[in-house]
Amino acid sequence: MAFADAVRHRYQTDVEGIKVAGLFKEERYIHSPQSSEIEVEFPMGSAIRKCINVCANNYLGLSSHPEVIAAAHAGLDARGYGMSSVRFICGTQDIHRELENRLTKFLGTEDTLLFPSCMDANAGFFEACLNEQDVMIADRLVHASIVDGMRLCKATQDTYKHSDMGHLEEKLQEHQDKRSRIVITDGVFSMDGDTAKLAEIVALAEKYNAMVFVDDSHATGFMGKSGRGTHEHCGVLGKIDVITTTLGKALGGASGGCVSGRRELVEMCRQRARPYLFSNAVAPVIVAGAIKVLDLISASTDRRDKLERNARYWRGLLKEAGFDLKEGDAPIVPVMLYDAKLAQDFARDLFDEGVYAIGFFFPVVPKGQARIRTQLSAAHDKHHLDAAIEGFKRVGKKHGILGLGKKELMARAVA
Repeated sequence: MAFADAVRHRYQTDVEGIKVAGLFKEERYIHSPQSSEIEVEFPMGSAIRKCINVCANNYLGLSSHPEVIAAAHAGLDARGYGMSSVRFICGTQDIHRELENRLTKFLGTEDTLLFPSCMDANAGFFEACLNEQDVMIADRLVHASIVDGMRLCKATQDTYKHSDMGHLEEKLQEHQDKRSRIVITDGVFSMDGDTAKLAEIVALAEKYNAMVFVDDSHATGFMGKSGRGTHEHCGVLGKIDVITTTLGKALGGASGGCVSGRRELVEMCRQRARPYLFSNAVAPVIVAGAIKVLDLISASTDRRDKLERNARYWRGLLKEAGFDLKEGDAPIVPVMLYDAKLAQDFARDLFDEGVYAIGFFFPVVPKGQARIRTQLSAAHDKHHLDAAIEGFKRVGKKHGILGLGKKELMARAVA
């Protein structure tokens, strides 16, 4: 047989090695809708436990909003369950274009194209729009899906140190011989919670005749005064050439993504982006729900404003308790532990305290940078965060890390 015992043993050994290294990822099973409180089974076969959830991308609390659910039901009834085809054959409905137009208006761009996910958008853009005559210059902490998309493209690949504008300028000067240059960054960096210096990036791009690409998945819907994203937050609306983002986080939390930006670049994706050309269209039920989400967030900034308050309050609680945090202005607040096993143990102990959070470690973050990534939601009320911090403090005290700084925590991790 093809999958011989020796082959099976090799993979078993690899999996065991992951476990021994403290890098084995265990899934939790949620028995409720996504919300500030969830019912979790962990480990498999154990009793279901109710937990405060501080580890979801449900930034605006819309994943289970009754109006979004009602709109999804209506979309299901009106346009069916799925398209059973790719967009350019017979997979495009009127509501797909309606959502694209709504996203274009909301993001302040020229055109938008839906993809099955933002990962697909990132996988499709570079190969469709660039070739060996061009260069891609990416922040070294861009999302893994951007890295994967760049690998599929024949353009020259280069990087600049994270948010280091001097280094970026050196790279732009170095590549003036290329047909075109494109600067690539996340809007909000998903693991660290810091925001790209988009105003400075745009100024450098204009100086050196470069395009700017931003993955705004962890910002669309809530960053900026009206929630348009980091380009609004940083004062560069209309100056970003390509925005990729997701419907799977703040905009309802289901699935789907898009490329939005200069009309010609979007059209190149429609013509050549392989994940678009060879993947089924976003399901009608998701499209209908996403349109309702845009209605809700365009009508009021209440959820965005509450999220901002929650993030500020939670960061203050963690600092006061003595945790080592990554600085940032987004609702992503990483609690730094630096040790993969400690991150896993910390997360399990939090679960015992009724707090749901996950340990992040290599390869999700660099080696030696393990953490608990906490994320805030407009669905959180003050009592959720007050209860969660008590759990964090008890677990922090158990592991003896409260009040320790980066150097001390890293020394413990090495030891």
